[in-house]
Amino acid sequence: MNKGEWERWRVASDPGMHPFHVHGCSFLVDTIEGEAAPAHLRGWKDTVVVDDEGWTEFLVRFDYTATDDHPYMYHCHILEHEDRGMMGQFTVT
Repeated sequence: MNKGEWERWRVASDPGMHPFHVHGCSFLVDTIEGEAAPAHLRGWKDTVVVDDEGWTEFLVRFDYTATDDHPYMYHCHILEHEDRGMMGQFTVT
């Protein structure tokens, strides 16, 4: 990823609801399964619940460098899901 550039992320859910969180940034929820985000989801967020087998799109920008030694992280906030691999890391240059 490139520092300071806006990106559109689409996060999809397998069965179950997942509170999806991104470290080190805030994002703007744009659509939920193609529909405009409802009023309570507008504004800056750092976590969004992705519904059962659904998807959510949000706009995000990373303003700080993140190296291999100190990467950004994203994950599901349900610990059992996180423990089974629903998390990842990425760098920003």
